[in-house]
Amino acid sequence: LAQARQSVSHRSPRLASRASRLAAAMADPCAEFAGMKSFWDIPGMKAGVITGDIAWNLLKFAKAKGFAIPAFNCTTSSSCNAVLEAGKNLNRPITIQFSEGGSAFFAGKSLPNDKGKLQASVLGAVCGAHYVRQVAPAYGIPVIVHSDHCAKKLLPWFDGMLEADEAFFKAHGEPLFTSHMLDLSEEPDAENIEICKKYLTRMKPLNLILEMEIGITGGVEDGVDNSGVAREKLYSTPEDVYAVYEGLSPISEKFMIAAAFGNVHGVYKPGNVKLRPELLDEFQKYAAGKVGADKPLFFVFHGGSGSEKHEIATALAAGVAKMNVDTDTQWAYWEGLLKFY
Repeated sequence: LAQARQSVSHRSPRLASRASRLAAAMADPCAEFAGMKSFWDIPGMKAGVITGDIAWNLLKFAKAKGFAIPAFNCTTSSSCNAVLEAGKNLNRPITIQFSEGGSAFFAGKSLPNDKGKLQASVLGAVCGAHYVRQVAPAYGIPVIVHSDHCAKKLLPWFDGMLEADEAFFKAHGEPLFTSHMLDLSEEPDAENIEICKKYLTRMKPLNLILEMEIGITGGVEDGVDNSGVAREKLYSTPEDVYAVYEGLSPISEKFMIAAAFGNVHGVYKPGNVKLRPELLDEFQKYAAGKVGADKPLFFVFHGGSGSEKHEIATALAAGVAKMNVDTDTQWAYWEGLLKFY
């Protein structure tokens, strides 16, 4: 590539510039966004729900600029509105995400939600996505709509959302949601990756983004209790993470990895769990050595509530482009109600 760049420079400055950009892109998949001043400069960027290449380019922009798109779990229209209002006030893109239990709550807890069907969870997530699509443009910011942790036992929920994506795509040329998360970290790694490959293959024609988890996030969330998990399970290895890249990258570039570096859902006392965000940099360097690209991995920071600023900064420098927040906002919600009444 260096020889080609040198050769074309004698014939055409335009070709030389193009070759230089190609070389930079191979060295860093986010290089083209490093010089942009604002996320509004991303081609096609708009207020409202974004999907496909526009959403993926926003995540690339965030990674290139060293920040993460905040992702807030919402269970009601009012919590969606609060997140949208905050994004509007700060003029920043945000992610609204729905968990399986939160989705059922959105639809109404009196509705049947049978095991193996999870019809209320499907309905609630789909209604939540449609609600956000309707109101988000009025807030004047880009919005990603995402579904959170989906364990193997919750796959009927995932399938129902994908069916809604496929129907929406057929009518509008884009999926209903921007992205979905599969959390098969309770399964053996090989099975985890194989199921993710199967779903990413289905998602690719819809231009959906997949988030997956390798390693286990501790604590309790949405009825899944990992509070007693062995401490070593809270830390992924470079080999674990690269196996994900190796399995998914031939299918689509649009995937993110929630690698474990000691994360815990909820707010915990300092010293209870040792966060090691420096591991993310080790994962990047290991993958870079394999593929010849700088920081090829897109990471997600789970268990963000209560994290120290320096830990967040270390994670951002290592390629975290999305950060989840749930407990902090739940606390603020009920505390606000308590103080009001």
